[in-house]
Amino acid sequence: MLMQLCAVFYFASLGLLALYGLHRLWLLLCWSRGRHSPDPLPPPPDEREESPIVTVQLPIFNERFVVARLLDAAAALDWPADRLEIQVLDDSDDDTRAIVDERVAYWRAKGIDMLLVRRKHRRGYKAGALALGLGRAKGELIAVFDADFIPASDFLRQTVPHFRSPEVGMVQARWGFCNTDHSWLTRLQALLLEPHFRIEHRVRCRRGLFFNFNGTAGLWRRGAIESAGGWQSDTVTEDLDLSYRAQLAGWRFIYLDEVVVDSELPATVSAFRSQQQRWAKGSIQTARKLLPRLLTAPLPRSVKAEAAIHLLSNLGWLFGTIVTLTLYPVITWRIGVGPYQLLRYDLPLFFGASGALALFFLIHLLAHRNFSGLLYFPLLPALTVGLAPTLAGSVIAGAVKRGGIFERTPKYGIRGRQRSPGLMHHYRRPVWLYLAIELFLFGYTLLPLIFAWQREVWPALPLAALFPAGFLLLVFRDAREL
Repeated sequence: MLMQLCAVFYFASLGLLALYGLHRLWLLLCWSRGRHSPDPLPPPPDEREESPIVTVQLPIFNERFVVARLLDAAAALDWPADRLEIQVLDDSDDDTRAIVDERVAYWRAKGIDMLLVRRKHRRGYKAGALALGLGRAKGELIAVFDADFIPASDFLRQTVPHFRSPEVGMVQARWGFCNTDHSWLTRLQALLLEPHFRIEHRVRCRRGLFFNFNGTAGLWRRGAIESAGGWQSDTVTEDLDLSYRAQLAGWRFIYLDEVVVDSELPATVSAFRSQQQRWAKGSIQTARKLLPRLLTAPLPRSVKAEAAIHLLSNLGWLFGTIVTLTLYPVITWRIGVGPYQLLRYDLPLFFGASGALALFFLIHLLAHRNFSGLLYFPLLPALTVGLAPTLAGSVIAGAVKRGGIFERTPKYGIRGRQRSPGLMHHYRRPVWLYLAIELFLFGYTLLPLIFAWQREVWPALPLAALFPAGFLLLVFRDAREL
């Protein structure tokens, strides 16, 4: 009975992953049809038009390595001085506070309207800080930049004109990455994130589907935030939550692929894992909160279906983990049907899932002539396999718990191949538990590989080898970060 149950979960998970792969192919097809179309143009200016007041919000918590760079970039934004307000929302409790004090004093002496806002607590975390700042803001438009972002001076000149359309509630810029070349880990993160913007956001925006503000590098209409219920902290992805509430309230979002804001990718596996755990948990929390409202809203079925897939996409981590844990009992239970016959269903489903996802990222690399990324591309499936179990735990937590601690992702002011700073150990997270899990799963996932080798089922070897390779990759990286 137990083996039969394992088989049910195994094939169901493989099948759902294959369906998700088909959705990736649909996005790829939609993108390929309009990939050469330029960004939407803003409405023409009115001769009587006056520049709107813009408030730039900079939420910060313990960012000693990047905070000065952020404040300097915000102060350099090209906008009329009397129409620009910069709020530094600093919840830090380390020496970041001294750096913030110095840079705020410096720019205020230069005539920049830079306001420092501090709280005695971190209630609501980032959402709480943004909500407090919004209550004090003078601007009718609100720009948000996380600590590791570096907006170009013309960011407001490129985004503000789109708000001449009264139905526009948010404009999202594309993330660029200033430290892609730092390591194989940052290169793989860039491979994962770039299609999210250049394919997913672009398709969803052009087809009138829901997509999300990414928490930073975007500009909001204040009225859109307030009419949607404001910033709320009952999920750990306050950006995704507000995005869906605002679009349900009727606001239109715009994505600008040609407007790029540089940022910094996590330089350690522990920081990257923490970031992904928060995104996975928060997306499921948002789905729990808003899916009932979304599915009953007076929206086209295509919008509802795509939004549901978007909000639930992190379930893929859970399905992938189920496949990992059930592969060995399922193949040993079914060995009586013959070694090659048992691959008749497994391989098509597996390649329907992993092959479609691989094609999604591969086509993106080739289309943008990122030939150096092709060297690291083979590591991408292994990395996702290795991360899946810990992210599956976050998915389960998101399904049963509201809110939670907002774990910041530490950044170190790294550009290009620059070495990590010597003081980065101050923001280092313990990895012993993850290392123990990875070592156990590495040993466990060797069993299907040994089983296939002993029975000379050679076509199954690449599939079976992928799982231990993923865990071994993270074992080596986590061990380096001890």
